[in-house]
Amino acid sequence: MRISVGGGEVRVLAWGPGAERAGTAVRGWLGADDRPDGFDPGGHPLLTRVHRASPWLRMSRTGRTWDALVPAVLEQKVTTIEAHRVWRALLRLAGDPAPGPAPEGMRVVPSPRRVLDVTDWEWHRCGLDGARRRALRAVTGVAARMEPGEEIGCAELQRRLRTVPGIGVWTAAEVVQRVFGCPDTVSYGDYHLKNLVGWSLAGRKTDDDGMMELLEPWRGQRQRVVRLLGIGGSRPPRRGPRNAPTDHRRL
Repeated sequence: MRISVGGGEVRVLAWGPGAERAGTAVRGWLGADDRPDGFDPGGHPLLTRVHRASPWLRMSRTGRTWDALVPAVLEQKVTTIEAHRVWRALLRLAGDPAPGPAPEGMRVVPSPRRVLDVTDWEWHRCGLDGARRRALRAVTGVAARMEPGEEIGCAELQRRLRTVPGIGVWTAAEVVQRVFGCPDTVSYGDYHLKNLVGWSLAGRKTDDDGMMELLEPWRGQRQRVVRLLGIGGSRPPRRGPRNAPTDHRRL
């Protein structure tokens, strides 16, 4: 799919298998059905300022669990650099070339069957550790039962995901944020998020429970608050060296 913007219009060109279905999903991808104008900053000066300055912010939804679940598992307990490196290696290894006039080298998300066929040695070459490898293999067997439908909403998808070995609160939250554009689900257990929220809203570091307490006044819109803080919030000053990414290919 190619999406372009010009003259105040969004133009969509789609091709390949599923082109029609993908075309109808673009509104959700772009957050056209989100309603940020109903958000109330509650008089908080920082949120009020950032909300007014960010009218473009939308909670987008993909409507596809598998496409969100694979990268979310790869992001567990590692730096962004590590996760992106493994994601790139997996796409090159198992992803099919994107159909149509796509840029050379572009790959689509591999199917659950193809992910299951990846050998331990190939995973090692990608740089994936054993814990994330086991979690990814576990979700391949239940992937078909995780896709959104009339009986699967945000809360139900989180519940189902957390029954899978290796999928916890953080991963389930990350998936529903991307699949449903849920404006309330917060990534509890995130390494950096609690301090972003604590420092921005209260001027201090906090833990995950403290983060949720600070966000409670915006229940129903807590993820939107997190997104706004990601745009205009602040973090505590760094007083030590950065974490060095672990290259599991060398272990």
